[in-house]
Amino acid sequence: MKRKLTAAIGIAGMMVSIAACGDDSGSGDSKGTDAKELTVWLTVDAQNNWPELVKAADAAVQKAHPGVRINHEYYGWPDKNAKLDAVLATDKAPDVVEMGNTEMLGYMVKGAFAPLDTARFDNSSAWLDGLKASVSYDGKTYGVPYYAGGRVGNWRKDLFAAAGVKSAPRTYAELTAALDKVQKREGDKFSAWYQPTRDWYAAMSFVYDAGGSIAKEEGGRWKAGLSSPEALKGLNEFKTVVDKYMHGDRTKDESDRYIVYGQGRSGMIFGAAWEGATSADPKNDKTGKLKDNLENFVMPGPSGKNLPVFLGGSDLAVPVRSHAQALAAEWINAFTGPAGQKGLMAKGNLPNNKTDLATLKNDPKTAVPATAAESSWFVPMAPGWGHVEKAQVLQTMLQSIGTGKKSVEAAAKDADAAIDKVINDK
Repeated sequence: MKRKLTAAIGIAGMMVSIAACGDDSGSGDSKGTDAKELTVWLTVDAQNNWPELVKAADAAVQKAHPGVRINHEYYGWPDKNAKLDAVLATDKAPDVVEMGNTEMLGYMVKGAFAPLDTARFDNSSAWLDGLKASVSYDGKTYGVPYYAGGRVGNWRKDLFAAAGVKSAPRTYAELTAALDKVQKREGDKFSAWYQPTRDWYAAMSFVYDAGGSIAKEEGGRWKAGLSSPEALKGLNEFKTVVDKYMHGDRTKDESDRYIVYGQGRSGMIFGAAWEGATSADPKNDKTGKLKDNLENFVMPGPSGKNLPVFLGGSDLAVPVRSHAQALAAEWINAFTGPAGQKGLMAKGNLPNNKTDLATLKNDPKTAVPATAAESSWFVPMAPGWGHVEKAQVLQTMLQSIGTGKKSVEAAAKDADAAIDKVINDK
């Protein structure tokens, strides 16, 4: 569920003031109380995987507002934002739009979405931390978390059992001891842990586990923090993992990790919860041994706690130019409320809130991703974060560290300088 952040909206008139469009109260629902039509844009995920949940939300709103017409349009992730950008500053803007959670910031900074009153949405007080952060900017809330997907450890039980390891690790010391055994047994051309160097989602988990951060806000300005003692501790541990257990291409990212895993070149990965199962799919499993032989586990961190994970997922927002903001808020609540979350969990998604997440911890089939999601981090909600991502500052830093081109300290210092140049720019 990783989404690429849109760094710039790219259309004239996007610098719209929220106040100028009405709704200074921050409720986002003072317009369109009597609207007779609602337009909802979702991705094809909803159309293909849970259309019944969409219909249920429609029915709930139409029961409360007889005669209301609800229109749906579905888009693929690659072309969604281009189509959205083309209409956001016009009278043709949709009333509800699905966004990847890392896409939200660029639009919130530009004033594209209306602020919302969290009291109108069920379970808002229990939203998962990483998802709550993705819809929050400058003290206001501009979206509602829809669903989430976390990251977990996944390993080959056969390889670890052959090395004398019978159960998944509960501590970081147990994890590294197990990896050491597998690495010794399989040899230096094998990756006991296939950890792509440019995978900044994994690397930053180590940074946050050590008490560091990518950047922090100080006196109304954001400042990079990768050179802090805490962040350097996390980056050094990440380098240790790569140096000891990763014996693949040090210039790659995580995009084809499940393919490499399926080729039998590694014993473990740390990635999205779906990656292990996808590797075991017959079309990806080149070993013929992965089916029923892979196991997810909650990643322990060097700190002694579970490694904090980046939560990917989707949010729902109401464009500031919507003429049906009240109705849009009702539809979103009907779709993301208790019934909707139950339906989404049944489809294998993580819910948007801690209350429902707790129920998944009691089911062995969902306990691992649910437990892992309890500890999470999110990108800095700074106006210029989109520029940082677009420039691939973190990936460049990590590649320099992984290939040995620069020391951890030098690479972090250079990354901080690059981040500081743009992180406060809209």
